[in-house]
Amino acid sequence: MHLLRSPQEAYRQVDFDARVAGANSRQLVSLCYEQLHCALGSALWGDEHGDPALKSRALTRALTALTALQMGIDPAATLAPALTQFYRAAHAALLDCVPHFDVDAVIRIRHDFAEVGQTLAAD
Repeated sequence: MHLLRSPQEAYRQVDFDARVAGANSRQLVSLCYEQLHCALGSALWGDEHGDPALKSRALTRALTALTALQMGIDPAATLAPALTQFYRAAHAALLDCVPHFDVDAVIRIRHDFAEVGQTLAAD
């Protein structure tokens, strides 16, 4: 099943799958924030080290995590409109980074999501 991947990628996927399988909704949100943060870090590293394939895979992973967050918004929640706007803006900015990577935008998005993720973890 994981034969076509690097050992590190296979381990990461197995770890991710196990964490998802045993998570409640709050833990899934935290996991998405974590995945987004790590993916954006990988995209920055790939850009800095001239690895466009890594940068592309990382942006795809970040967009996937962000899409999961968008899909998981409870429309009845008080923060739903603010989260929807926050996620949509980040999604649009990351899509803009696909053809023209904007380091500053990625750093800003990563920082913003780290702050929100820390706030969620503290609650």
